[in-house]
Amino acid sequence: MKAAIYTLGCKVNQTESEYICEILKKQGYEIVSPDEEADYYIINSCTVTSISDKKTRQSVRKFKRAHPNAAVILLGCFPQAFPQAAASLGGADIISGNKSCANVLRLINEYEKTGERIVDIEAHTNNETFAKCQINSFGGRIRAFVKIEDGCDRFCSYCIIPYSRGRVRSKPLAVLKDEANSLAANHVREIVLVGINLSAYGKGEDFDIADAVRVCAETKGILRVRLGSLEPDHMTGDILDRLSKIEKFCPQFHLSLQSGCANTLKNMNRHYTPGEYETLVNKIRSTFQGASITTDIMVGFNAESESDFAESAAFAEKIGFEKAHIFPYSERSGTLAVKMGGAIAKKEKEKRALEMKKVTDKSRHKFLDSLIGETVNVLFESGDGEVWRGYTKSYAPIKAQHAKNLIGLELDVKITAVDGDFCTGTVIDV
Repeated sequence: MKAAIYTLGCKVNQTESEYICEILKKQGYEIVSPDEEADYYIINSCTVTSISDKKTRQSVRKFKRAHPNAAVILLGCFPQAFPQAAASLGGADIISGNKSCANVLRLINEYEKTGERIVDIEAHTNNETFAKCQINSFGGRIRAFVKIEDGCDRFCSYCIIPYSRGRVRSKPLAVLKDEANSLAANHVREIVLVGINLSAYGKGEDFDIADAVRVCAETKGILRVRLGSLEPDHMTGDILDRLSKIEKFCPQFHLSLQSGCANTLKNMNRHYTPGEYETLVNKIRSTFQGASITTDIMVGFNAESESDFAESAAFAEKIGFEKAHIFPYSERSGTLAVKMGGAIAKKEKEKRALEMKKVTDKSRHKFLDSLIGETVNVLFESGDGEVWRGYTKSYAPIKAQHAKNLIGLELDVKITAVDGDFCTGTVIDV
């Protein structure tokens, strides 16, 4: 039997898809590309925006139309958040949520016995524990995303995710230690810890995110440990000080901003002010040599006036992000923001997104240009036999030519130029 997995959305979804792959492989399934013929097409969906929902519906129809004799399985956040809408998708033969990825095997076995359509979406509960999601490799790649946290208690006014992912729950440190050892044994050299609300890791427990980084850094064979997206108000001085003492920790902090306007942040039900965010950034940059700050910025949120947007853009320019993802607000049914009113026209949102991108692109190019002439440490991840690509600890993308295969090696590179979104340089020693 052959199965193909098509993943939409975040790094957590990518990790869960890898876990599903490993489950199916253990049962003798051959995992193939979604472009190939398969018996099962599994869509691991996202619902963070209305565009994500549209992509999910299109994917179901596309796979069923192209492979009418195969079974299409719809999993993930879209069915979890909108079970009735998911159940109405005629092209899906099996529909389930995201409460436990391990359910997919049970559902496939049931479908093979009966041949009847299955809709099995189990609701999240307030007292559930972290569902098993332990991977041993990551598709042969050097860098692996490792899910250690699920759920969110924040209820930002624009966000549906707390309804699709449930409350905060965390992977035990002992399980993480075993997982890190398995990944290292399978040639993973960098671990990126990810979660739905990653910085809430350990809530209600006797451990926190710094402990998770330490456990991975202590693993023989792991060269680097990086963090995924973080909530600014969770990153305390104590956590930063402890992280600064871990040599393998990569000081790239993806601090989700959403807006640099105090009024907009309040309307979003975010839990910090621009001033508090700036204080944290200054603390990070003074604590970690070569630290980089990356972020997400939303434009066109309901009731965001022109002056509110200007305030947000000025703040982004002041911070000088090393990289930023800019996106227009997308209304989600079931959220508090829908009741606010004050919707911004699509054209205006797109205009603001372009303006904000110009601001953050400028600081991005300044960051890359600042590396010219510097010697940086690079972990190489890919290449084509002549040109090899990797990242610095601050997540600057680097290209270098060399006759030797550099994948998996951590080497010093002298930066000589910037080529598009990459720095280029010369490997000093191999």
